[in-house]
Amino acid sequence: MWAVSQTVKKIAGWVASALKRTLHTPDDPMLFAMRVVLGAVMFAHGAQKALGWFGGAGLQPTLEYFGRTLGIPRPLGLLAIAAEFLGGMGLMLGLLGRICALGIGVNMAVAMLLVHLQNGFFMNWFGTKAGEGFEYHLLALALALPLVIRGAGAFSLDRVLDRMAAGRTSGGGLEPAKSWQELPPAGAAVRFSSLWLSAEYRWK
Repeated sequence: MWAVSQTVKKIAGWVASALKRTLHTPDDPMLFAMRVVLGAVMFAHGAQKALGWFGGAGLQPTLEYFGRTLGIPRPLGLLAIAAEFLGGMGLMLGLLGRICALGIGVNMAVAMLLVHLQNGFFMNWFGTKAGEGFEYHLLALALALPLVIRGAGAFSLDRVLDRMAAGRTSGGGLEPAKSWQELPPAGAAVRFSSLWLSAEYRWK
């Protein structure tokens, strides 16, 4: 029983450490700009596939296309759509930025290798090619890679959650995490938002 308890503690410690490393990110406005642009573009493409928005086909036709044309199994197709749709939202909010960027990066790499590499580098700007090239996917990968390495950057929910987990403040009258936890839901939402947007919110 003691051995099981020690194993559980080790696993819990590893998970906590991994989560902290995932959330920790510098107060970098360039990362903020990169993630918002990439997230908005990916969310729009994901919404086309998941919901049929912006002239998209919707979930079922997209999954059928993935299976019939690309040979992608349904579970992997669902993951790919979620990476764009949910990952795009996550990047815009700065929530689990590294994971969202990684999912989008994998999506772009797979799409580039399976579909677009054979069409060359350039997009089909003049309608003279059989399909689209991979320049768009390369740009998306270039945006995703720094986000995977450094995180979501400034004005991100990751920074808020990391500070709350650490129970630290940086001045401006902000209180430790336990005070936030004791607030009613409406007050907690206000405090959460104020932490996110506060000009005093900086890593020291």
